[in-house]
Amino acid sequence: MLLTLTLALTVNTAHADDYADVAQLMRAGKSAEAMTKADQYLAAKPRDPQMRFLKGVMQRDAGKTPEAIVTFTKLTEDYPELPEPYNNLAVLYAGQSQFDKARVALEMAIRTNPSYATAHENLGDVYAKLASQAYNKALQLDGNNAAVAPKLALIRELFSAAPKGQRTPAPASAPATPAAAATTTDANATSSATPKTTPVPAPTAPVAAATSGAADEAERAVRAWAKAWASKDMSAYLGAYGESFTPPGGLSRKAWESERRKRITGKSSIQVKVEGLSVTLDGGKAIARFRQDYRADTLAVSSRKTLELTKDGDRWLIVRESTGA
Repeated sequence: MLLTLTLALTVNTAHADDYADVAQLMRAGKSAEAMTKADQYLAAKPRDPQMRFLKGVMQRDAGKTPEAIVTFTKLTEDYPELPEPYNNLAVLYAGQSQFDKARVALEMAIRTNPSYATAHENLGDVYAKLASQAYNKALQLDGNNAAVAPKLALIRELFSAAPKGQRTPAPASAPATPAAAATTTDANATSSATPKTTPVPAPTAPVAAATSGAADEAERAVRAWAKAWASKDMSAYLGAYGESFTPPGGLSRKAWESERRKRITGKSSIQVKVEGLSVTLDGGKAIARFRQDYRADTLAVSSRKTLELTKDGDRWLIVRESTGA
């Protein structure tokens, strides 16, 4: 079973040059120099999550799994709001066939960020592996149970797929810098093939103007949402979500609002910056993609964000929210 390792944790970019230098050394195969530079940096800034994250990846790449587990475990303790360390911790546990520990770590990653697609995919792999172990045990206890063998065969087929369809982890020796991570995310967001369509005549000026106006309105709605979040204006923040918004993680709307209210109002200060905002219209929907720089107390996280909005009267409201897309 091959789980996907998260290679880079995009956080405060104030020291991006230091992170980039370490990443470059890693890509060049100069692991000893990269580790030395990382240790020198951490000697002055021992709590820096990005460099500690890179160190964990280097330890994993060097085959120092116990050390890497310690590094990522401490990151989850110091920065429980970051899902990536949980994900990489799960990958390390899975590599040791400790699938129950991997499951727990991935569930924590998803609880921290319900939109974290990599963790969901990895959790599916872990569940499948646990199911395989359970079916094998069932066959050992009752070899005459005809219902078990087909189920076990299906799981074995899943993990013996042809190379063309096989998913492999990204190389741990080349973590992305914050800028590179943004570029990769943008590429992934637009790389799917688009069916050929019959050319449509260019819209007349009035239609184009109306489209531009709708995009501007959606953009203003996104910025108002970010402002309400930063100012901890819960009425405006929660009011930015439409009635059809489905909370992540299977939460009810009431439970989600309670969780968001507790998490936001519990911070002494919050900053939310929306950078590189791009709004595209798709029928009656507006898709807003941007980089979100979030700071709260001592935590700073930068990530790609996608909001899907629909028009309700004269307002654009959020109906879907995802991170890393």
